[in-house]
Amino acid sequence: MKTEQIQEQGTVKKTGTTIVGIKYKDGLMLFTDTRSTMGDIVENKTCTKLHYLSPTMYCAGAGTAADTDRVTRMTEKYLNLFRNKYNREGSVFTAKRILSNHLHYYCGYVGAALILGGKHNNDYYLFDIHPHGSCTESLYTSLGSGSLAAMSYLERMFKINMTEEEAIDLGIKAIEAGIMNDLYSGTQVDYLIIKDDGAKYVKAAKICAARENVNQPITLDKKIEILEEEIIHLND
Repeated sequence: MKTEQIQEQGTVKKTGTTIVGIKYKDGLMLFTDTRSTMGDIVENKTCTKLHYLSPTMYCAGAGTAADTDRVTRMTEKYLNLFRNKYNREGSVFTAKRILSNHLHYYCGYVGAALILGGKHNNDYYLFDIHPHGSCTESLYTSLGSGSLAAMSYLERMFKINMTEEEAIDLGIKAIEAGIMNDLYSGTQVDYLIIKDDGAKYVKAAKICAARENVNQPITLDKKIEILEEEIIHLND
């Protein structure tokens, strides 16, 4: 009976993403690709996967686009309510608890894998939050279908107290590794920097695997030649 119910639900469409979070000397960074897929179909080549929570707190989302968008918007609203009620900003730990509790409540049926980054008391915190609600604080992390390739590069090249330039280069190359080794990640790299003077969002920092010779005109011969001729006589 249960097997029949599963078959009636239809085939689940695979979604994919590569997202990366890195702490460096003066703050933290979040990196994403921009491809949105439904199964084997590319739905959007320039999808935004960085979600605003507060002026010093952002999320990178992987999984089902609707779930990541709605969960982060819900958290943003809770943080706004907290700000209006207590006249101060909610901490990154408040956002982590809201997200992890909500995902755990739905036992993984909300398809949102999130990397949360934010500033609290002059320090920076980076968390990866999985769809079942588990949460881990990290110096660097990666989630999504391309995370295996990205994490292999991060583990080899990451070092503590990197400069901003080193962290940007590491994050872009990690996302590029995910793009080149995962069909469900692609197009370009977006990243966001959170540091003392606020957040800075950089769109299309690098375009990966761009199509070449797309606009070259196709030239055809101006004349038509008969290469072979066969005459068949039909009897009346």
